[in-house]
Order: sequence, then C-alpha cells, then structure tokens
Amino acid sequence: MDDLLPPPARVFVAGHRGLVGSAVARRLSAQGYDVLTRPRTALDLRDAAATADWLRVARPDAVVLAAAKVGGIMANSTQPVQFLEDNLSIQLSVIAGAHQAGVRRLLFLGSSCIYPKHAPQPITEDALLSGPLEPTNEAYAIAKIAGLVQIRSYRRQYGSSFISAMPTNLYGPGDNFDLETSHVLPALIRRFHEAKEQALPEVTLWGTGTPRREFLHVDDLAAACEVLLRRHDGEDPVNVGCGEDLTIAELASCVASVVGYEGRLSFDPSRPDGTPRKLLDISTMRALGWSPTVPLADGIAATYAAWRSQPARA
Repeated sequence: MDDLLPPPARVFVAGHRGLVGSAVARRLSAQGYDVLTRPRTALDLRDAAATADWLRVARPDAVVLAAAKVGGIMANSTQPVQFLEDNLSIQLSVIAGAHQAGVRRLLFLGSSCIYPKHAPQPITEDALLSGPLEPTNEAYAIAKIAGLVQIRSYRRQYGSSFISAMPTNLYGPGDNFDLETSHVLPALIRRFHEAKEQALPEVTLWGTGTPRREFLHVDDLAAACEVLLRRHDGEDPVNVGCGEDLTIAELASCVASVVGYEGRLSFDPSRPDGTPRKLLDISTMRALGWSPTVPLADGIAATYAAWRSQPARA
C-alpha cells in the first residue's frame, strides 16, 4: 500500500497533554511531521462550534483523537455520567469538525473495554457487540463504541479515510498517579512507593488478584499510531496490545520489586475485580509490520523513575 500520510504532513493531536497524546506528539514530531496542538484553556473540545471553527482555520492533513476522559475502576464506577457525556461530546465535536474542515485522515483511539466482559481470548476485533459489557466501565465503553460507529458511518456515507484503533491498558511517563482516578499500574507504583517510604508491613489491593491484563508502553502505542496513519485504511477497529498478559497479583509483585517494597501483599475480595481477562489479538497490527518493543519490567522502571523526577508528584 502507498504511504497514506508521509511526513511532513500537518497532524493535529487532540489531547496532547495526556499520556497517549503526548507520546503520539513526540513520535510524530521525531518522524518529521508538523504536529499541531491546542491546550484545553484555548480550545474546549466538547464545544462543537469552537472545535469546528478552529479546524477550518488550522486545516490539518490529519487528526489523532487521543483526547478523552479516562480513569481507573474507581473513577469509572463513581462518575459514569461524566465518562459518558464528556467522551461523547469530544468525539462528536472532533470527528464531525474534521469532516467539515476537509481533513483527509483521522485516527480515533478507543479502548479495549469496548469488548464484552466474557469475550473469547485472545479478543479479536469481530468480538465487538457480541456480549454484555463489564458493568464498572459500561458508560465509558459505550461512549467509545459510539465513536467507532461514528468513524464507520463517516466512511460509509462520505468515503472518509477515517480509522480507529483499540489500545490495551497503557502506561508510561506522564501517566496519572492520583489514587482516586488512576489506572491500576500507576496506582500500584504510587502505593508501593509510599508504603516503602512509610515502612508499612503490608499493602492491601482491590479484588482477588486473579484477573489477567496486558500492559503496553505508551511509546509502543505511539509507534503503532504512526503505522496506522501511514498504512491502514479500513472501517474495522484495529487492536493494539503486547500479545501477553499476567495476573494483577503478578503485576503487583513486579511493581513491588521495581520499587523496592519488601512487605506483604494482600487482596480484598470484597472489592470488584472487573473483567476477568482482557488479552487482545494483535494479528492485524503485526501484519502491518508493527510489534511492541518495551519489556514490561523495563517500562515500569522507566515510568517509576520519570514519576520520581517530578517535583510536584505528591
């Protein structure tokens, strides 16, 4: 296939200050693309009129929609309205605005939580809408599913070269370490770091520790985004993962080892586990010539070091 978006194309990265958007912006800039960004203080992507106006003026060649309201199991459980409405508003504004502005390429980033709670493993892209969702993040998942349908609809009705990708659990420098809203991996890093500093004899974690998850370094996702922008043009979402998973208990042991916490680990089974397993089939990405490169332990160590270097981390 011809290169669908060679550098120095102008690419608007929506959500450039987040974990994913910042990594995508770094990657595309390093590869010679002209990366456009807009801070939230200057452009609220939930505002459809303002977003459409800005896109008409900026006229990027492509958009990467990485902006989203995201969070872990606690945040999703307690703020379903915000996870549904904010994400729907952002997606409707950016995707419709890009079409109105004549943007020729758009990459929408969804989430592996769009798949059914009990989907066959590893999860292939055709598992979408084949069963009930995990209740703890249903609102977020439905918003992301709506984004997929919006992408597909623009392709079918207008012939737009818009595509979508479904990343697995992500981590890396710039992650959210707030214990109330963070995902599991940065939350574990912070909890074990604080337990080590306070010399706590034990750390108790949510759930049973038995659910299995895969974790992809955000720089590997950024490389996958470049590959998709340049080589892929289809209406079905593309899974982006690492192809391997481990239990939450195994992840906790790995994080504790990296951090240097030597106390006991225990689990509270009265707290929710979430989906029992989420392992993505990444055959499509591999066929495009991409594969992950960052080993989990190395990535955790680099993420921990980056967080510790932030003077305002507390």
